[in-house]
Amino acid sequence: MTDHPTDSTAARIAEHGKPRRAALAAWVGSALEYYDFFIYGTAAALVFREIFFPAADPTTGTLLALATFGVGYVARPLGAFFLGHVGDRLGRKRVLLFTLMLMGLSTFLVGCLPTYQDIGILAPVALVLLRLLQGLSAAGEQAGANSMSLEHSPEHKRAYYTSFTLSGTQGGQIIATAVFLPVAALPEEQLLTWGWRIPFWLSAVVVLVGFFIRRSLDETPVFQEEVSRTETTRNQLPMAVLFRDHWTAVLRIVVAAVIASVSTIFTVYALNYAVNTVGLDRTFMLWVGVLANTAALVAIPLCAKLADRIGRKPVFIAGSLGSAVLMFAYLWSISMGNYPLIMISGILMFGVVYSATNAIWPSFYGEMFPTRVRLSGMAIGTQIGFAIAGFMPSIAVWATGTGENSWLGVSLFVAGLCLVNVIAVASGRETYKVPTAELGKKPAEKPGRESVSATV
Repeated sequence: MTDHPTDSTAARIAEHGKPRRAALAAWVGSALEYYDFFIYGTAAALVFREIFFPAADPTTGTLLALATFGVGYVARPLGAFFLGHVGDRLGRKRVLLFTLMLMGLSTFLVGCLPTYQDIGILAPVALVLLRLLQGLSAAGEQAGANSMSLEHSPEHKRAYYTSFTLSGTQGGQIIATAVFLPVAALPEEQLLTWGWRIPFWLSAVVVLVGFFIRRSLDETPVFQEEVSRTETTRNQLPMAVLFRDHWTAVLRIVVAAVIASVSTIFTVYALNYAVNTVGLDRTFMLWVGVLANTAALVAIPLCAKLADRIGRKPVFIAGSLGSAVLMFAYLWSISMGNYPLIMISGILMFGVVYSATNAIWPSFYGEMFPTRVRLSGMAIGTQIGFAIAGFMPSIAVWATGTGENSWLGVSLFVAGLCLVNVIAVASGRETYKVPTAELGKKPAEKPGRESVSATV
């Protein structure tokens, strides 16, 4: 007599799953990976206008510098298709090793680039190409780490263990901002010549540390179970199965993922607005980011634990609505030059309230798919949504300009995006009580009828 698949999968995870090790590998790997990704955003906001686009007028130069930040998000949907296929076909571990190496190399090379004064237009062209490589790497990073953590987790703690991926992302942002603090304090000439390069060169250390951590992690039990099935099932291309049976879940994630605009507006637009428009101290603004992300390290696992108790949707929606309201307070306080209020509202908005969304989406999105297409479904859905979010700082500058009163239009814009996220999340299926083996399968159409599952 054979075990029910749900019982078999749960037993296999209990016996072979390594949730703590997977969560640690996800945290450290994501922190190191996103250190590379975020130092680019900080440099784009503070120095790239002067060293790569000096021929443009201030507004155009700012727009171009922020656009190079967004370019990294353009490559992410393309990378998601490729890395999602690889991860669902060959395993999560291979994707995570590849993304780390690619991110580290491309980031190191950014620090080696000559400036516009040295080689002219070739400098920003090379900058954009390397940013595209960063985007390709980031495309598979979070989806791979989320899949790895979720599939190693016990069923009643999936949100908690999966949230470590996003805690790692916040950790990477802390490290990136902290590294830029002494660099930003340099005299202007030193900052624009050699100082800005140091954070990029440090990515060589990132690659070595991350590689050895991820190399020791085992493949997930449920993926090993998946590849042990019949040859007929395994020969189906994950991408074909995804868009045949799960395209609605991909679309829902695309729409919901625009909530990442809160992060890009906070990280890039608000920093640029505060320093270059209002004239606030850039070191202080960097400290706002450090302390907000430090608060997020505490808030994210707590919100995830709450989601394991009461469900994904209520926590996610509360974070989205709260972010919409508090973005007004944060940008208004910047426009007023009120340093204490900037610090309080920044930490509360980005460090606490927005963390509710970051804590939940890794599990909520991943639980929409079965094992066979989980990595590709999450990667494609999130990266298309994140690509939209990546251009929000540029769109904000284009739509509102760089004047001191532009904050109000940007706040309204962010509120609208948060509302879109709320609609997408609220209309989705609650998954916190669904067994791991049943994730991604269609619920029963009527009481008493057998559930119809997606073909995998």
